Amino acid sequence: MDKLLLIDDETDVQYSFKRIFDSPEIELTTADSGEAGLELIPKLRPDLVIMDIRMGGLNGLETLRRIRQIDARLLVIMMTAYGTTQTAIEAMKLGAYDYLLKPFDVPKLKNIVFGALKAARDMRQVVAFQPELEAEDVDIGVVGRSDPMQNVFKMIGQLAGSKATVLITGESGTGKELVARAIYQNGDRSTQPFLAINCAAIPENLLESELFGHEKGAFTGAAAMRIGKFEQCNNGTIFLDEIGDMSLPTQTKILRVLQSGTFERVGGNQPVQVDVRVIAATNRPLEQAVAAKEFREDLFYRLNVMRIQLPPLRERSTDIRLLVTYFLRKFANANHQVRPRSIAEDAMAILERYRWPGNVRELENAVLRASVVAKGDVLLPADLPPEICAAVATGSPVAPAPIAAGTSGVPSSEPGGSVLSSSGPTDMAGLSRMLFDWARRDPKLKILPSIEREMVINALRETKGNQVQAAKLLGITRATLRKRVEKFGIKQELSIA
Repeated sequence: MDKLLLIDDETDVQYSFKRIFDSPEIELTTADSGEAGLELIPKLRPDLVIMDIRMGGLNGLETLRRIRQIDARLLVIMMTAYGTTQTAIEAMKLGAYDYLLKPFDVPKLKNIVFGALKAARDMRQVVAFQPELEAEDVDIGVVGRSDPMQNVFKMIGQLAGSKATVLITGESGTGKELVARAIYQNGDRSTQPFLAINCAAIPENLLESELFGHEKGAFTGAAAMRIGKFEQCNNGTIFLDEIGDMSLPTQTKILRVLQSGTFERVGGNQPVQVDVRVIAATNRPLEQAVAAKEFREDLFYRLNVMRIQLPPLRERSTDIRLLVTYFLRKFANANHQVRPRSIAEDAMAILERYRWPGNVRELENAVLRASVVAKGDVLLPADLPPEICAAVATGSPVAPAPIAAGTSGVPSSEPGGSVLSSSGPTDMAGLSRMLFDWARRDPKLKILPSIEREMVINALRETKGNQVQAAKLLGITRATLRKRVEKFGIKQELSIA
């Protein structure tokens, strides 16, 4: 029987848990304060503790600290009706297993609790678990309550106190530097320097000197020795933005720093020792860059120790309302306004329907523009950028790709190409909408057979006609692939030309 301890000062929550976990396989015990819970733990020896953060007397975070001192292996799920990114990160740094916001969804609560109980059984000797967070925080500018952002908050909490190299990936405008700063601000090096370098903005011939410094006379114009960013940032954190655009020779030096903590200034021959935590970011798919020999494979694996994938805004549209509120408050503070502007519901509906190819950065610019042109305290649809309103009004929040005839009658991004090529959409929902738009323009287009044929053709092209590999790529058997080739009349020698 699994032993579950609930620490919460609300009788309604205690009653709800007794009903939800009324099972002969679970023994539920309740405590109405952190102090009472701490007294019960040595006697009860629970498998899992679920605890509110805000309670009378000892609060949840302090109780969590003491629980970790009593038994570092005891799993604790934190919950609160007042979620902030900061409390979420703090809870994760203290070793919480998970983080829930009230009111909670009962099926999701059960899944998390049962998963935690299984983890408790599986990890009697090894502490290894994957907590999740649900939170928002406007203090550091990382705002969101959606599931994808909860996972980001969780990772920030896990990584903040470590020295591990971090790779942050995601489209432009998703907030990679904000996440890097959140990791830094919540880590052990927050009192040390933090330097951000945009590797794509510095000319290639100057980037190496910028990062590692140079000796006097190292090149024309080097009139004196210069200390680079890595030396300036010793004992601190350096953020290498757009590292995917770094040249191969500079990549080699970065690899050496990660491996040994040493480098040489440009024109120098004496190694310089530094202790710097590296956080890197890119909007490029580095795996493809490695395959194309444009990025060092060994450096990729060194950077990819811990990875945070930031979701595009279109995949967390439920956060748009929060982000708009945050930006309005931010602009009000910057302009010393008595109170921030508000936004009309029909204007908000437009923002929520738009697909935001420029992500959070584009949304911020749109809200700023609307704030500037607004004639009153309420932002109206007429105040929004006209191109956004037009895109939503026409039902095409993202401009469709040029239509060209593909081999199967499916539009493609280039003659003879495929809409599913690497340059095409990667968002499945967006892709389906695009296909439906094309189907409406061409009633003769049969979507599913056409797409299935294109997938088979592309799989054979990718694998150079190897049917075994193509079948694996498609997730079907070789026999099924052969039937599709025959069904669609695909000539293999043409498909891989």
